[in-house]
Amino acid sequence: MPPSLNSFESLVLKSALASRFLLVALVVLWRSLLDPYDTSATLNPNCLSSTSPSSSAEKLVLWPRLGSAIESNIVWDSVYYVRIAQCGYEYEQTYAFFPLLPFLISVSSRTVLLPLVPVIGYRAVLALSGYLISNIAFVFAAVYFYRLSMIILKDTKASLRASILFCFNPASIFYTSIYSESLYALFSIGGVYHWFSGAQSTAVLWLAVSGLARSNGMLNAGYICFHTMLRLYEALIYKKRTSLALQVLAVGILCCLFIFVPFVSFQAFGYYNMCHGQHFDDIRPWCRGRIPTMYNYIQAHYWGVGFLKYFHLKQMPNFLLASPILTLTLCLILTYARTWSKLLFSLGFQASLEEMCAEFLLRPVTYLRAKTYSPDNMSSNDTEPRHLRRRKQMIGRAKPSTQVKENKLLDESPYLSASIFPFIVHLGFMGATAFFVMHVQVATRFLSASAPLYWFAAYLMISPSSRRWGYLIWAYCSAYILLGSLLFPNFYPFT
Repeated sequence: MPPSLNSFESLVLKSALASRFLLVALVVLWRSLLDPYDTSATLNPNCLSSTSPSSSAEKLVLWPRLGSAIESNIVWDSVYYVRIAQCGYEYEQTYAFFPLLPFLISVSSRTVLLPLVPVIGYRAVLALSGYLISNIAFVFAAVYFYRLSMIILKDTKASLRASILFCFNPASIFYTSIYSESLYALFSIGGVYHWFSGAQSTAVLWLAVSGLARSNGMLNAGYICFHTMLRLYEALIYKKRTSLALQVLAVGILCCLFIFVPFVSFQAFGYYNMCHGQHFDDIRPWCRGRIPTMYNYIQAHYWGVGFLKYFHLKQMPNFLLASPILTLTLCLILTYARTWSKLLFSLGFQASLEEMCAEFLLRPVTYLRAKTYSPDNMSSNDTEPRHLRRRKQMIGRAKPSTQVKENKLLDESPYLSASIFPFIVHLGFMGATAFFVMHVQVATRFLSASAPLYWFAAYLMISPSSRRWGYLIWAYCSAYILLGSLLFPNFYPFT
């Protein structure tokens, strides 16, 4: 008998926990063997505000060496997150870091972890809080990744393979450190899962919260936009119901606006703090814009982010560092384009309404039904998922050449189904942004929360014609985990 659904989900949970313990062990090992390149991590200037909690926490601590050891792991962007949690948004460049992680760090350090302040110090407690939040969020993100994979792939074993790969992804060091990747993955993956499972109100809330973790959380509104387009197409073309179409359009717009609210609110918060009440000649340049958006200005002014600005010969090592994840992204998009060319280039409208309903519009009950069937007997009439039955009925009416092609897709490519279309569009936009606009070396962690990458990688691992790529993918993940745990905590450049 194959393992039950609960057993698969339990295995994903154990894999997520094991991967976090592995990363922490590697970090401790490398830190004990090597001296960090930059030893300034423990420096902690006083906050500009005298009312900051740090000013009242400057006391002798019981275990200063332990506190110093924890603080020494506040490196790279972790410095900003901890500083914001401790002192608030003091400087213009700190507004590039969204408030969800600093807020949770501040709250947990003043509540659950408050008794540890006299033991290791306030800043060390902030750091410890950040590590706990990131690692706990990642474990839950892995579970939601499996649940989302079950809905989209409709295959327990395929979902398990992809989920374990996610647990040991090449950007793992950032999901263990004081970075926003874990929280973003939790709320974006969890939000999309709730949307496809029918809990749309919960989904909108989760996707909005993902926008408080990272700026690209706004892009998650694209899933709702796509679903709204399909519902509009159904209501206008097939059902001929204008009132239903208007209702669908209104709900879709409201959901998308709600997801945009966190980003807009944070920009308004920055505008109020940096521009409000200042003389026109003294305010920052972005304050004078018709739409004063500080995020784009900060990225361009302090980090040199912009279209093709990173295309210099001296940046070639960084392009090489990002080449595996970008190559995998490109191969996925090209493979999907060959499989569903009409669907991809018609923005999803070329496929028949019947298939669209089966893939997108109907409530995905397969995950809920999964407890009643095993992965080995999915083809039986009484347990077969509805979308497969509908597609096979369509295949029976199709031409012989089409039937052969569709049968092959049904039998071999659950990773390339029509359900993945909005994920492909989302990944393509993010991949293009990472390559042409951003510092390309961050592409590894920027794209690491994209589910189709793991679905496609898992597909390559079991495909007879490309099984060797499976070994390369695992080698890639292992190498980046080892390099990341070695270089990143010791303050050496890594993605």
